[in-house]
Amino acid sequence: MSDAAPRPPAHLDTSVPNVARMNNYFLGGKDNFAADRQAAEEVLAIAPEIRTIAKESQAFLGRAVRHLIEQGITQFLAIAPGLPTRCNVHQVAQAVEPAARVVYADDDPVVLSHAQALLATDPRITVVRGDVLHPRELLAEPELRRILDPEQPIAVVIPTALHYIPDEDDPFKSVALLRDALPVGSYLALAHVVFDTRPETAGPLVDIYRRILSRSEDASRTRRQVLRFFDGLELVEPGLVYVRQWRPDNPLAAHRPEKAWSVAGVARKTDG
Repeated sequence: MSDAAPRPPAHLDTSVPNVARMNNYFLGGKDNFAADRQAAEEVLAIAPEIRTIAKESQAFLGRAVRHLIEQGITQFLAIAPGLPTRCNVHQVAQAVEPAARVVYADDDPVVLSHAQALLATDPRITVVRGDVLHPRELLAEPELRRILDPEQPIAVVIPTALHYIPDEDDPFKSVALLRDALPVGSYLALAHVVFDTRPETAGPLVDIYRRILSRSEDASRTRRQVLRFFDGLELVEPGLVYVRQWRPDNPLAAHRPEKAWSVAGVARKTDG
């Protein structure tokens, strides 16, 4: 991406913080505005580790995609991937397997406008409007089905979305419906912030995101609660662990894993 300040589409209100642009700020990107930076700094004042968590979660995503390619997966569905970065799913996958195909799905107009502009040139990649809470509608998207073969294994990657969705919306049911619709041999890979080691930050952080997302519910979870997303699937080693512990490229990178308090896992569908 360019280092120049972003020019927003005319219909977007840049005076309102946006979660995707805030995450871009945590990652050191420039696709954000003053309102995003202000809200992000509120978060960092409570938990400076959030910047590390964002970077470690992105690094996990790269490792997970490479592992899935090694398992023979060449089809990826990335749900709510956030703003495009230098380590997008298709870039990681196609660096190992040039024939890999990727569908990005998001319902955030900010993400969609960026992604459609950047990814329009590769016939093996597409962007569709959709979200994890409407799995049937998402999988029925004609553009998705043009790229992905529903009869062959697909890796569903959910980098960040689930930790913004409260239990009241029943994301566990939605992920289960998605799991049931995929063929045997498919995978689910996800990362999720948890508050096991920093419970005192949960309330203040939830308050910020409730204000930004105009929600009243609490979406904070522990590792045990996140484990439910993998019901009916077989977790690959090392299971659901802190992001630094998930198959690190260098064992030293897993030092003090609790300092990046997001958990991550990859699991396989073994039966119908």
